[in-house]
Amino acid sequence: MGLDKLDLAIIALYLVSITLFGLRFRKRHRSLRDYFLAGRDIPWWAIALSIVAAETSTLTIISIPGLAYDTNLTFLQVVMGYVVGRVVISFVLLPHYFRGDLYTAYELIERRFGRGLRSLTAGLFLLTRAAAEGVRVYAVSIVVSIALGTGEVASIAIITALTLIYTFEGGLAAVIWTDVVQTAIYVGGTLVGLVTILHLVPGGWTAIHAAAASAGKLQVFDFRANFWLPYTFWAGVIGGTAFTTASHGTDQLFVQRLLAARGQKQSMTALISSGVAILFQFALFLIVGIMLWAFYRVPSANFGKPDRIYPTFIVSQMPHGISGLLIAAILAAAMSNLSAALNSLSSSTIMDFFLHLRPQTDERARMRLSRLATFCWAMVLFALAVLALQKVGRVVEVGLQIASVAYGALLGVFLLGVLTKRANQRGAMVGMLFGFGMGVYLWQWTHVPWTWWVMIGTVVTFVVGYASSLLKAG
Repeated sequence: MGLDKLDLAIIALYLVSITLFGLRFRKRHRSLRDYFLAGRDIPWWAIALSIVAAETSTLTIISIPGLAYDTNLTFLQVVMGYVVGRVVISFVLLPHYFRGDLYTAYELIERRFGRGLRSLTAGLFLLTRAAAEGVRVYAVSIVVSIALGTGEVASIAIITALTLIYTFEGGLAAVIWTDVVQTAIYVGGTLVGLVTILHLVPGGWTAIHAAAASAGKLQVFDFRANFWLPYTFWAGVIGGTAFTTASHGTDQLFVQRLLAARGQKQSMTALISSGVAILFQFALFLIVGIMLWAFYRVPSANFGKPDRIYPTFIVSQMPHGISGLLIAAILAAAMSNLSAALNSLSSSTIMDFFLHLRPQTDERARMRLSRLATFCWAMVLFALAVLALQKVGRVVEVGLQIASVAYGALLGVFLLGVLTKRANQRGAMVGMLFGFGMGVYLWQWTHVPWTWWVMIGTVVTFVVGYASSLLKAG
């Protein structure tokens, strides 16, 4: 059926409106505290929705349905681990972040170990966040090229440019409040899509449920003790807990939001409530994938790759107006994730590196350089997204794998800092290098499922780091 003028008008209206909305916050920034932490005056519910938006990219919305189309609902076991990980962060890491006036996660590392390890952890964050985000931005091209027929590079450029405008001007306040709007748009759009699919499948939910149940596609739990399967209960919950403890507890993209809260209690409330929301959201995306399977009943290879199934359905089967709304919803997720990455990369670049070299820089110059860093990172992510165009398979797993390579090393170092007193900077550095090396090894030369990588990397980093510290001390 394709998109018509109404759909294109809805998409254009969304893009213009969200950009103008983000620009409303451009005059509120007189200091880096305003630009990078929104003056620490954001209510918990807005931070919670922003956290959800930050971990929900285009690849989540298009790839999770594709994953369910090919398999079942067992990915929810990983999401259960995401909820448990938030509880761990609330009691283990969060109290340390609210002791002092921190701007980035890696200032905590300097306070415990020293300047060298802060630079190393911040540098690893910049490297892996940029690489993972490049894959996420690339996912935009899948949607836009199917919907609009535009070139992949051009579609990436449009979304990057529009997101850059309000992130560049509005800082974290613009990022968080546009996240709130965008979360409502993409969740609401997905619910509309779900209802539409129900009406398109003969027999509605009863027929979908019967077919999916007989095919084993409604399975949520898998208690098999098989280490080599990525989505068993053990790999999902343990791996998901480790992954989220690392991502939300050590990654500046998430820690920055937690630091913008009005206090530790509000930050904890935001973090835990975002876990409940993310469980609902992933269940929604997975159910959409099951319903698409019931509608098409053909192998995902017929679409080229699983990530193309949902966008293809939106463009070819949805009524006009609704299809435009859903494409706008997917773009909303892309822009919220990209804006979060740009602001966090910029804040770490300025706070963890530049101001160490030029601490006497005045506030006006700091603001100017922060915006320049935001622009430069936008160019970097655009380039990485273009390079990722040749990626194959489910892009959601590619993004998770890239992040998992480094998260074990980062979490191991943070745990050395908050759980031990005898670990020192040299030992922690040795442990971190071993942990990161293990992550690369697991990624490139083994068949160990990605769900275990963070846990393995964390244990290696912690054990080697602590042992090295004792040897140095001795």
